Amino acid sequence: MAPKSGNGSSSGLPPYFNIDPAKAASLLSEPITTTRFAKAANFAMRGRDDLARRGYAPDGEKRLRKFSTWEVCRYLIPVGAGHLRRVLRTHPELPQGTGEGHSKWFTLEEVLRLRDHFAEEGDPNREYAAWRPEGLPAKVVAVANFKGGVGKTSTAAHLAMSAALDGYKVLVIDLDSQGSMTSIMGGKVEDEWQTAFPLLARDYARHLQEENRVREAQGQAPFPFDETLTEALTVSPRNLVQKTHWPNIDLIGAQLNLYWSEFQVPVWRMNLRSWPLWDALQNALEDSGLLDDYDVVLLDTPPALGYLTINALSAADILLVPLGASFLEFDSTGRFFDMIYSTFASIEEGENRIRRQDGLPEMRFEWDAVRALVTRFDAAQQTDLANVIQAYFGDFMTTYRQEMTAMVGQAGEQVSGIYEIDYRDFNRDTYVRGRETFDRTWAEVKQVILGTWWRDQQMAAAEQTPRAEEA
Repeated sequence: MAPKSGNGSSSGLPPYFNIDPAKAASLLSEPITTTRFAKAANFAMRGRDDLARRGYAPDGEKRLRKFSTWEVCRYLIPVGAGHLRRVLRTHPELPQGTGEGHSKWFTLEEVLRLRDHFAEEGDPNREYAAWRPEGLPAKVVAVANFKGGVGKTSTAAHLAMSAALDGYKVLVIDLDSQGSMTSIMGGKVEDEWQTAFPLLARDYARHLQEENRVREAQGQAPFPFDETLTEALTVSPRNLVQKTHWPNIDLIGAQLNLYWSEFQVPVWRMNLRSWPLWDALQNALEDSGLLDDYDVVLLDTPPALGYLTINALSAADILLVPLGASFLEFDSTGRFFDMIYSTFASIEEGENRIRRQDGLPEMRFEWDAVRALVTRFDAAQQTDLANVIQAYFGDFMTTYRQEMTAMVGQAGEQVSGIYEIDYRDFNRDTYVRGRETFDRTWAEVKQVILGTWWRDQQMAAAEQTPRAEEA
């Protein structure tokens, strides 16, 4: 007997009752072939470009807005508005801003120049310039979790913007082939050769060259060296860096073809088992001098523990793990930590077995700090579960929970960060509360960065003291 036609909900039943199979079949299209996916992808690409450009200027370029005197004095430089105006009158060579009366507007470049002025001539008891110890490299911060939808890219983007507003020079590396971070930063990436892919290929090519020199010296045939590897050797990491609409944020972007790395890297590794694939990104950052050019390097990773994420985790000094205050995300994050342990412990075991045979010191992976961060937090409904998560993860957790705010959603619709949208579009109290969400997150991350820099500085000084005594 066939089911009755009609909709179950009209008779008070749930909507999954009384579905007519014949009517359901009439709503279906012809069977889907692979070409239909290409059509859907093309539509999505056009729509993605259209939506992404909501935050762009009419000429198709993304520009950072200006900042008002109120914002400068409240958030960027710790001076009173009256004092700032007096300093500007006294020093006409300084940026004067635009606008009439007391309401002046400044570009971020102008704010950074003003910050430098106050750092040199302002109150010595106030912190005008962002602190970084001389002679130490940038801190590399990886934002990772293999569960999607936890606010990973949003957190990474806002941390980059927070650090930039604080005066630091930031390099963002998008390792997610979805390219969401690249869209937020207004990046343009044509193919995989403008992503991090050639950095991995270049590292493998260098190791393969070294291996072939050894093989030739032993009279063995060299491993094949294809066009991809030859081209990778010509790529400088610096050539992959592109400017963004932020004066002190640069980007190495991503696009869909970056995912090819996840298939190519294991092939290379199988061909050359001695290649430490996990060091490729770190080697590129160190060898190119990029760690000296920037203060903070932020790595946005794909939602998987693949080879790109492994490289990010290996290169990172600090690991941030965003998660929502739900059982599933807590459970998933615990499994993520377990996979990090099993993956890196396995690498350590294999490498150290060989090192012990060769009489070499053992290696180990080490991170300055790890912090799990609760995102999209709703205090009214999630406080109890968040407290449970805090209790189990302990010192891995940040103390602040990143609250969900309407501002984040509105900024996301414009493919922008909350720091990029004009506060005049909101009630000022709403803006202050919304901004505080990411200001407080940055405060905790900055505390970790400064603490690890300080510790590094003290260790470096301690190492130099015995040498000076010996001399």
